[in-house]
Amino acid sequence: MKKLSALTALAALCMTGATTGCFRSTKLVQKTMAPDVYQSSSVEQIEKDVSARDAAIKSLQANVLITASVGGGKTGKITTYTSFRGYIFVRKPQDLRVILQLPIMGSRALDMVSDGKTFTLVHATAGHGDEWLRGANTVTTPSKNGLENLRPEVFFDSMLVPGVKQNEYVSLDESTRIMPSPDKKRVAIEEPDYDLTISKVKANNVLQTMRVLHISRVTMLPFQQDIYDDQGRVVTSASYDRYQEVNGIKFPTLIVMKRPLDEYSLKIDVTKLTMNPTLDDDQFDLKIPAGVTVKEMK
Repeated sequence: MKKLSALTALAALCMTGATTGCFRSTKLVQKTMAPDVYQSSSVEQIEKDVSARDAAIKSLQANVLITASVGGGKTGKITTYTSFRGYIFVRKPQDLRVILQLPIMGSRALDMVSDGKTFTLVHATAGHGDEWLRGANTVTTPSKNGLENLRPEVFFDSMLVPGVKQNEYVSLDESTRIMPSPDKKRVAIEEPDYDLTISKVKANNVLQTMRVLHISRVTMLPFQQDIYDDQGRVVTSASYDRYQEVNGIKFPTLIVMKRPLDEYSLKIDVTKLTMNPTLDDDQFDLKIPAGVTVKEMK
């Protein structure tokens, strides 16, 4: 006779009621099902696809609606500000310009340019005219106000998913995420995904995680990118949705950038997108008027 394990035997006794004082409890959980179609790929092919998609984008011009939120667990509250319409210009390798307009008047609320190393920014203040700021792209003295730590590289790194460089290493893991059913049934979709970890050698045999790219195996497109600092903390988490194909390139028209350490987030709704336009140097030139006071940011 085949022997039963102790756990199997106990379960059998409980189910038949042969053991007095045996109780059980049942908890309802959400039913899930796999998507009808999903794809498989190798780490080599995924690395190639990510790098090719990045190389195909030389520049872009986007009409956007940006909504900022600040706060979180440190303050015990989250404040969401009025959305601003504006424009984002990107020209590789590192040129960036962000222009935002006041909701009602349409005048300039913010204008920021960067060459990848330094930035210049002007923004309107309530009843005090414009305030001018200038500094390095890297924050050396963080402000308690998270939005004051906003730098151009947050836009650049989040809007574009960089390819893998020659001195970087990649590894691939599988994961899943629960997606709501498109037909609003009670059964949710348990979507299989890929996690592409991009690392570099920190010292000796130590690898430092730089980015983790989460890729849907249904679309084979990134739905999230987590960017790490040298202490292993996530400094930026960007999510991507509502992809559209423009000039043969698939690009997300909904991007949410979260900065967990600074406790702020930016939601970018792309309302119009021009891929690989010719952008001139003067589109990335923001001249500081003579005689104005400029605040140096560190």
